[in-house]
Amino acid sequence: METNSLTDLTPVFFLQTFILELMHASEQQGQKHCEQLIEHIAKTAGCFFEEIYREDTQNSGLLDNERYIELILGLKNNIGGKFSLASSTLDCITVTNSRCPFGEQVTNFPELCRMTSSVFGGIAARNFGYAKVEIKKSIARQDGCCEVCVYTNPEAAKEHAGVEYTDTTPVKANQDMTALHSRIEESMQQIWRKQSKQPNKKQPPAIIAKSSAMQKILQAIEVVSPTLATVLIQGQTGVGKELIARAIHAMSERCQKPFIAINCGAIPESLIESALFGHEKGAFTGAVEVHQGYFERAEGGTLFLDEVDSLSPAAQTRLLRVLQEGELERVGGKQTLSVDLRIISATNQSLEEQVKQGLFRNDLYYRLNVVRLNVPPLAERPEDLPYLVQLILQRLSKRYNKSVSSVSREVMQKIHRYNWPGNVRELENVLERSMLFAKGQEITCLDLDLTEGLLPIKRWHDIKAQAVADIEQKYLKAVLKEHRGDIKKVADSMEITVRAVYGKLKKYALDLSDYKAP
Repeated sequence: METNSLTDLTPVFFLQTFILELMHASEQQGQKHCEQLIEHIAKTAGCFFEEIYREDTQNSGLLDNERYIELILGLKNNIGGKFSLASSTLDCITVTNSRCPFGEQVTNFPELCRMTSSVFGGIAARNFGYAKVEIKKSIARQDGCCEVCVYTNPEAAKEHAGVEYTDTTPVKANQDMTALHSRIEESMQQIWRKQSKQPNKKQPPAIIAKSSAMQKILQAIEVVSPTLATVLIQGQTGVGKELIARAIHAMSERCQKPFIAINCGAIPESLIESALFGHEKGAFTGAVEVHQGYFERAEGGTLFLDEVDSLSPAAQTRLLRVLQEGELERVGGKQTLSVDLRIISATNQSLEEQVKQGLFRNDLYYRLNVVRLNVPPLAERPEDLPYLVQLILQRLSKRYNKSVSSVSREVMQKIHRYNWPGNVRELENVLERSMLFAKGQEITCLDLDLTEGLLPIKRWHDIKAQAVADIEQKYLKAVLKEHRGDIKKVADSMEITVRAVYGKLKKYALDLSDYKAP
């Protein structure tokens, strides 16, 4: 009788046979043992495949939605499935499948769907802190296809059936950060509702902080807000420096008093002192009455000085006196006025460099720079992008009375590839243009103006990963040649396992026979 050699057995056939035979054996020991076995295999397999994916992509951080989808689809399709993405939101990822990796015999073991659930849910829980997996349709139940929903938000998952997965460490950290985020936003929105003349027509302030860099900003806000310390916020144009300043005010004891934001760069130099410190009647031509400046109008509250680096030398001197003495004089006045307010300043320049060039007072710099917050550019916050996109689309849909609620996967990939030199402000403008011409509920074409100087560039992570991969591939080829394809010697030379060597051969599509001794 003719038998198949080992080389004739495909990995898929081996997997199907192994799992199904294991299920047959386990079935004899009862349903509970069978479920425990499935859970154990799935958890182990999920950790293994995630580790391999991270090794291949040189990714050591938490996976975002896009990379999680890439992992689970690649995993299932590589072992014989035919999975594809049906939809993806911040709260739920839905995939469909028309061919089961376990073959047609899966109808005899519908319990095997639990393995898919546990692999998907375990990986999601480790990276998002929580997951609930709902299998709506299943080939095992003879539905003709599979439809699997992975919910990553407990609130969104409440009304849905499914198995829950949690990772206690990230869950606790995420819960703490979510609570802090909620406290800050609620404080900001309370003030906004009181101060906004038309609260139903305007959008409340919101900070997106899914990235670790922005979460550190939130933690700093919580620490410095209750204090009297002056704060200097540095960051590129469009990153949201005023939003951070408003959050500090909202979380402070001055929250019931005014918050006044001034763009110093937008006020002519000849008027800046009068605008900030006020003037007396007759102080100059046109001064027909007493004018209270922004410092007086912010009494008891917070004054936000954006583009503080543009202040004139005279205005810098007056500002220093306010910070040192809590006193000011109006332009043309002789009466000393006491003021009680907190100053938060911001700049998109390096004040240290301005000081070195003699453009900014050294003593004023140190007064402003008691606490410094550096807001990262959008290019360094890729984890925030999907959440910013969703928030912006919600606001734009309300403004233009449209039902656009998402972007296609191709558009999201383009958003991730672009460098966003204009930061959040540019993202808002691009999405607004694209939404105006969008048909249906999804943006499928991004109106991104790739002019010279604004070309999309690879993220630093991708550049670094590619450079490492190139070096690794060259070294692997050299070692294979040196040891004439002896895998054990290659593994020892590279200080990795034999299995890892085979993994790298597959990764770089290298044929071992090309290096074997003749």
